[in-house]
Amino acid sequence: MKVKKNILVAPLNWGIGHATRCIPIINKLIEHNYNVIIASSGRSLDLLIKEFPKNDFIKITDYDVKYFSFLPLSFSIFLQIPKILMRIKKEKNELKKIIEDFNIDGVISDNRFGFYSKTKKSVFITHQLEIQSPYFKNLIQKINYSYINKFSQCWILDHKEPSLAGLLSNPKKETKNQKYIGPQSRFEKKEAKINYDILAIVSGPEPQRTIFENILIKELKKLNKKSLLVQGKPEINNKKTDKNLNVISHLSSEELNKAILESKLIICRSGYSTIMDLYKLEKNAILVPTPGQTEQEYLANHLSKNDSFKTQIQNRFSIEKAINQAKSFKKIKNYETKFDWRNLFEIFEK
Repeated sequence: MKVKKNILVAPLNWGIGHATRCIPIINKLIEHNYNVIIASSGRSLDLLIKEFPKNDFIKITDYDVKYFSFLPLSFSIFLQIPKILMRIKKEKNELKKIIEDFNIDGVISDNRFGFYSKTKKSVFITHQLEIQSPYFKNLIQKINYSYINKFSQCWILDHKEPSLAGLLSNPKKETKNQKYIGPQSRFEKKEAKINYDILAIVSGPEPQRTIFENILIKELKKLNKKSLLVQGKPEINNKKTDKNLNVISHLSSEELNKAILESKLIICRSGYSTIMDLYKLEKNAILVPTPGQTEQEYLANHLSKNDSFKTQIQNRFSIEKAINQAKSFKKIKNYETKFDWRNLFEIFEK
């Protein structure tokens, strides 16, 4: 009998989007008889433990990037580049030990730049090859590619054409060994009856996550409409109701899948993992990008051009405006295609 190979999956803990988009990939690995070991930190780790309680987990050190409410997010990150580079260097040593301790045969890293190996096949997952930065864009892209090209392959979560992420995933210059594997979502489209007038999904790094949550709660309380707000906090288990508004700390993939399908209007961040989920379910949404997060700002603007989505700025968010915007939504066309996972996983068999 063929011995199962051990594949390490390591998503970045930057919001929970990197973790959620790894769920369908982990499921496919398990389906193809691989033993999956998961390494992450923070809320991403908490979420994946709940999704895969039978798997082995490794808690690894976080990037520990700080965000300041008085500075643009992109500038906050720019100031911490030396710390991030030191963390990447530390990751390389961390991975060496994990490979030895867990007899790892292959590595899949979602935006953890230090999780590549010279002795084991290593894959980098991303949708963002052309980073949208207001500062030193060419230099940042050069650094980005220098790390990505150290991996055996780069799996891009999009189609080459038609592209969902626009310039982010389709830059003029390609990386080495890149493969487009299509948008990936943990959700399934099913028939559902409407149960909520409004579903608000909060996610992303602090302090902006909490700021966005407080704005939404204040706005939703103005309406006499049945609303659900999901806080995106898998590390706790809280639920409360205030008249028409239900607030819950976290929903499992199956529960959130159901809630999205059962909602008339969805309000959420414009993170790419969320966008992939909405496309899979063919659900429109009002997108509110995290202030200063240039990738989300680009995606919100890019996707709102064809009226499948609408966008608002966080500090000027209005629920009344959102309801009016939703009246002119156009139907989403899902570009999902069947994918040969066995062929993709051949990299771990060589």
